[in-house]
Amino acid sequence: MYDPFMGRGTTPIEAALLGRVPVGNDVNPLSIVMTKPRLNPPRLSEVEERLREIDLNDPADMPEDLLAFYHPETLRAISSLKKYLVKRREGKGLDGVDEWIELVALNRLAGHSPGFFSVYTMPPNQAVSARAQRKINEKWKQTPPKRDVAKIILKKSRILLKDLDGSGRATLASASKEARLLTHPADATLEIASNSVALVVTSPPFLNVVQYADDNWLRCWFLGIDPKGVKLTVPKKLEEWKVEMMKAFRELYRVLKPGGHVAFEVGEVHAGKTKLEEAVLPCGVTAGLEPLLVVINDQKFTKTANCWGVDNNFKGTNTNRIVVFRK
Repeated sequence: MYDPFMGRGTTPIEAALLGRVPVGNDVNPLSIVMTKPRLNPPRLSEVEERLREIDLNDPADMPEDLLAFYHPETLRAISSLKKYLVKRREGKGLDGVDEWIELVALNRLAGHSPGFFSVYTMPPNQAVSARAQRKINEKWKQTPPKRDVAKIILKKSRILLKDLDGSGRATLASASKEARLLTHPADATLEIASNSVALVVTSPPFLNVVQYADDNWLRCWFLGIDPKGVKLTVPKKLEEWKVEMMKAFRELYRVLKPGGHVAFEVGEVHAGKTKLEEAVLPCGVTAGLEPLLVVINDQKFTKTANCWGVDNNFKGTNTNRIVVFRK
């Protein structure tokens, strides 16, 4: 099973749990960081032991702007963890336990509850600027509390690993041996052989909805990634978006086996005025694929949408549309 826009890695992980060989690709380097550790997760005891070994009182950089999000001692611990991971990566490399800790920390950087390192704010995939956070702090009359970084990582790891039994670990271990995770534009995946993929399940970047580079600045700081150096595709106009999707569909046609299927999930934008499946269908047909059906799912909004004060049938993506093709 292949996902050319794997994002946080949901499709490759689900494919592995089903016993399929997962292949994922995303031009965003954050994607591999968020996917690879879940294909071969460590045991909780290993995470606990490693956290005891890491010196969280040896910081690298402590940008003053980040004090809008973190208590000084919390920032010191986060920066120390960042320094440890950088040293390991530049030395003998991160092992599976390091990668897991990096993943959990990455997703605990900011949020709306005591389960995150920060004061009340948006999650790290939609991180507000330091200036905007200071305004939030003033509005809510809040100051960043001291958080126990190691304790939060361990608690979240316990939650994530609690339902993973022996058979689940065995299935993931088997699938991860053949898994392939790439960092390329979706139209240039030469490592994937022609006529080799049985099923594609994916959701591309929506039209001018999410500003990936700006939203992920906090994660990029933690990983030492320059977001300006990541060439993401975020078209602002429908015609530009269709051009990029056409490129992706031509590559999907190349890698797909005869008789193979593509499930291409999109949504509505512009307050429901633009339904992206209407743009997707001609792209797939032009690439040589046969359209089979469109599945429309009317969804409920998430906590993130509620944070923005977005209501159903007003703004945002109210429905998801899955366009199914066959080669």
